[in-house]
Amino acid sequence: MPTIRITTLNLLNDLSRWSERRSLVANSLAELDADLIALQEVSLPEDNAHWLADQLGYYIHLCPKTGRKRDYEGIAILSRLAVEREATLDLQSQNRVAQLVQVNLGGQSLVVVNAHLYWQPGESTQRTRQVQLMLEWLLNLPAETAIIVCGDFNGTPGSEAIQLMRKRFVSAYAAHHGSEPEYTCPTPLKRLGPPTLREVVRRIGSFVLNLATTHTLRPWRGTLDYVFVNERVQIIECDVVLNHPARHDPTLYPSDHFGLAATLWVEA
Repeated sequence: MPTIRITTLNLLNDLSRWSERRSLVANSLAELDADLIALQEVSLPEDNAHWLADQLGYYIHLCPKTGRKRDYEGIAILSRLAVEREATLDLQSQNRVAQLVQVNLGGQSLVVVNAHLYWQPGESTQRTRQVQLMLEWLLNLPAETAIIVCGDFNGTPGSEAIQLMRKRFVSAYAAHHGSEPEYTCPTPLKRLGPPTLREVVRRIGSFVLNLATTHTLRPWRGTLDYVFVNERVQIIECDVVLNHPARHDPTLYPSDHFGLAATLWVEA
């Protein structure tokens, strides 16, 4: 059975400290030596995903958001494998999209979906609807298709959206370790300069949600990032990655999310 290694990472579209972070991201990804890298929060028009692809020697498949956000942010898949086709799904809220690439793995076709879902603290009907849209989209594929769905789902393991994903897919990390990671977001990355309006909104939302659900003032953290596989894909390993600071600066992390890396077998 062909083996594949895939990594997913939310790059953080706030370019604060990107000039420092980018080498840390590139070096960490180079060590992981993945066949495919799924990136979320790609900053446009700077297009830091293209910079990473050039540094690491990957082909890039970029998918901007829709509407007024298409010039500012997107998602991307970097691939060292031959891509047979690609497609985009409009997730119909917050200008979000999912992207699909079909790669050839030793003569076997494999579909990889990269997604960055609706952000809202706690439960979200829009996020659950986006999962439904993805699942309906994937039903159009032949039943024997091997599928990986990964990315930043913006939903914790107990949320309705993630429970819906689990009805058709298996979380690689949970299957390998017995449970999801303790958390993948936020990391201890220290940002420089004043926070953006988006970041202020995120902080307030996370504070209110944390206070309502845990009745504590301790900062929120949780698991938002996943690698899901269907029954045609077997899990060898899956681990949290890009989770260490720079050697010279304990406040400098690759992103505000940790990444996940999975090694998988694809059934012939």
